[in-house]
Amino acid sequence: MFQSFTVRSDATRGKLRLHALRKRLATMQLDGFVVPHADAHQNEYLPPNAERLAWLTGFTGSAGTAIVLADSAHIFVDGRYTLQLREQADMDVFTPEDLIDTPPHRWIEKNLPAGTRLGVDPWLHTIGEVERFEKACSEAGATLVHCDTNPLDAVWQDAPPAPLAPVSIHPMEHAGVSAKSKLAALARTVREHKTAATVLTDPASIAWAFNIRGHDVAHTPLALGWAIVPSRGDPLLFIDSRKLGNSERAYLHDHAELHEPVAFTDSLAALARRSRRPIMLDPGRVNAAIGAIVAEAGGKIVHAPDPAIGPRATKNRTERRGAINAQRRDGAAFVRFLAWLDAQAPETLDEITIVRKLETCRAETGERLGMPLRDIAFDTICGSGPNGAIVHYRVDETSNRRITAGDLILIDSGGQYDDGTTDITRVVPTGPPTQTQRRHFTLVLKGMIAMSRARFPQGTRGVDIDALARAPLWTAGLDYKHGTGHGVGSYLSVHEGPQSLSRRGMAELKAGMIVSNEPGCYRPGEYGIRIENLVMVDAARLPEGGDVPVHGFSTLTLVPIDRRLIDPKLLDRHERRWLNRYHARVRRELSPLIEDESVLAWLQGATALVK
Repeated sequence: MFQSFTVRSDATRGKLRLHALRKRLATMQLDGFVVPHADAHQNEYLPPNAERLAWLTGFTGSAGTAIVLADSAHIFVDGRYTLQLREQADMDVFTPEDLIDTPPHRWIEKNLPAGTRLGVDPWLHTIGEVERFEKACSEAGATLVHCDTNPLDAVWQDAPPAPLAPVSIHPMEHAGVSAKSKLAALARTVREHKTAATVLTDPASIAWAFNIRGHDVAHTPLALGWAIVPSRGDPLLFIDSRKLGNSERAYLHDHAELHEPVAFTDSLAALARRSRRPIMLDPGRVNAAIGAIVAEAGGKIVHAPDPAIGPRATKNRTERRGAINAQRRDGAAFVRFLAWLDAQAPETLDEITIVRKLETCRAETGERLGMPLRDIAFDTICGSGPNGAIVHYRVDETSNRRITAGDLILIDSGGQYDDGTTDITRVVPTGPPTQTQRRHFTLVLKGMIAMSRARFPQGTRGVDIDALARAPLWTAGLDYKHGTGHGVGSYLSVHEGPQSLSRRGMAELKAGMIVSNEPGCYRPGEYGIRIENLVMVDAARLPEGGDVPVHGFSTLTLVPIDRRLIDPKLLDRHERRWLNRYHARVRRELSPLIEDESVLAWLQGATALVK
């Protein structure tokens, strides 16, 4: 099993750990400290030795920040984690705050007492974030202190070691473009900005640029390291040599100067000292410590986006083909799983059993079809009944819930294959759904279909069309507190920027980008509903009689949407036509991949016409 069900949080120790941290802060003449969910690379999913926020608070979500003061402690999370935070952290010790409405820098400006010395670890915060903290502290009459050592590390005495998972080469048959070509393109971008070099700190950018993959982070094939790409000459790659076999070392030697990670800071400082041109850094991704290294060496900085972000988000022809194949294969596995789930008596199941079966179906189907499952894309969300209302619920041995007849089961999961990353959410009823459940599900479906059918001109951003998926829910006085969609990598991170369908999605949607389409509706204490397909942005075309070329979305995910939860009276003829054509395509494309006659029969029924 790729997924573990061990309990990763412990709210009972929050008070003691907070006390130990405060004692350490006092010895450093600090009145407070910021603990982000972050590592030095700003990964969303962290290696175990970087899970400082989870260790301190018990909260294990993928986004959050704590501000610890002498007499209070505050945890900032977004709407995905409001319920989870209250279940995992001690609310007698930590005060919940809204990460979106009142982010930490705004909270500091309004609430930090004058004279406070607030510490941060500059390796764990981006340049932009620290600039906001500096300004907020100045407004509050406080001082932001850049700590040479992290005070939490001094009290986390049993922290796990840094990961040393092996690196593998991502072959051309899946990458589509050689590492030499990608690195040359990055160097051209460096020259276009009239800079000496850029620093790649995002392991996904390094993985894409060098066509390598790793296993340093759970479920995301990343190898932690640093890279410096100069305007001319060989790149420098800083990666632990213990991760490299002979073939991987030889391959990387052909593309870069190889160095151990401990040499990174000195090499960067030397580059900054000797370069007449500035260093190109992404203020939203590069940590403040790296910016300080350049500045203290006398170098200048040009703020510009990580030059690998855009190219890796717009998939090349090989990656697009791989995404299509991965989704089709994954769909066959998911259909086998759904057929099995429908055949079970609800009371014989629990959430862990369901998760195990889904992973088994993916692994066996991938093996049979010649493309092994390398990992799951993230810990499967299997929320039955009230657990479904916890947007990013993760089942463990203590939360595991037995299924009861009448539950809605929300299953959000994905797979990592050599040719692509998948992410899909479906909701399954375990008995006749209520009229309210069918209404809510159908309103979510209407929003998902509206986004699937969207046409939009070049230059459109996710923020411009996010409302399409929300409109049917808004009409009914409903909404959801997460984005409508996130970018997805190519055998990389299941959450990939810069594109998103959300109120904060400011990146232009370009042909070849993959995004999720996942509106939802949640009833705390009762159930959760979310329908998620992955879609790809099509090339812009001029419609007949039109004046402006427009993009559209091609749906990649191929899995039936449960007809038992649909109220056809709430669908108009265009929505019914879209749904029936989608189900016909699902049946047509998946049937040749399914050998079991009983699964084929189930698929036939699950994709019958909705009238």
